[in-house]
Amino acid sequence: MRIDRDARVFVAGPRGLVGSALVRKLHDEGFTNILTASRDELDLRDQAEVSHWFKANRPEYVFLVAGTVGGIMANSTRPAEFIYDNMMIHGTVVHAAHQYDTTKLLYLGSSCIYPRNAEQPITEEQLLTGPLEPTNEWYAIAKISGIKLCQAYRKQYGRDFISAMPTNLYGPGDNFDLDSSHVLPALMRKFHDSIGEADPEVVVWGTGSPMREFLHVDDLADACLFLMENYSDDMHINVGTGVDLSIRELAEKIRDVVNPQAKLVFDRSKPDGTPRKVLDVSRLRNLGWSPTYDLDAGIRSTYDWFVAERAADGELRGMRSAPETV
Repeated sequence: MRIDRDARVFVAGPRGLVGSALVRKLHDEGFTNILTASRDELDLRDQAEVSHWFKANRPEYVFLVAGTVGGIMANSTRPAEFIYDNMMIHGTVVHAAHQYDTTKLLYLGSSCIYPRNAEQPITEEQLLTGPLEPTNEWYAIAKISGIKLCQAYRKQYGRDFISAMPTNLYGPGDNFDLDSSHVLPALMRKFHDSIGEADPEVVVWGTGSPMREFLHVDDLADACLFLMENYSDDMHINVGTGVDLSIRELAEKIRDVVNPQAKLVFDRSKPDGTPRKVLDVSRLRNLGWSPTYDLDAGIRSTYDWFVAERAADGELRGMRSAPETV
């Protein structure tokens, strides 16, 4: 089902990594009525505000990509914010979409929903089959509740609400704060900051052995639009590349792009997190979608964007210690 390019499309969380990529994608695809609202304009945790906004704007399609996000440190030090903010955000938006008869909604979750020791690659069916990774369980529980909420409204009210679970993301618009960001942008920032030091060293949390998969955010935006137009099912669906590498290998790739002279130092007193996490993306591939960005090229283009933004004194997101609500 191809969406009418004049339809009212709401991107909830338009200034974040995913939301900004989605807005770019929708513009590129010729959408003429893209609805957005900043945090100052609309508190997505407030049901009354959200319902009022939906009543006034009547979006036909909703990309629910807003949330409070961050890495291991942010998750471990602010668990209440992570679970409260994220549960409230999807609760208010999903309910308002039902109230005001939204045609279709896509809820974006996270691959952290899966058990810590899930079989690899991780299929969608492994949800709720084992204990979660303790370092991000608050965020994971909130995201799982979002999936179940969409399923509940689908079951009880017949709503066409779907859920997509992306792997680790990176790209233009990412959060580069060293306390609250994810591993790839944090490493990029560390290597950049080490340029010009006499004996540059970059400290990497943990042993470097955990395996991770990374997806460029522009690929995710493309996948979200693809799913909105081609997928309608109760089951959530994985979005990724299906290819992983170790954190050590990732750090080496970023070092080679940003500051080849820097030495890697692994802080083994810090947690590794889940030992391995790579998604089984066969269901999405069978629908006809696949990513276009190679990781090496994606790292290079993201760093080029980072440097250009710094040089232009642009607004690099997340240069603060608190987790972000986007």
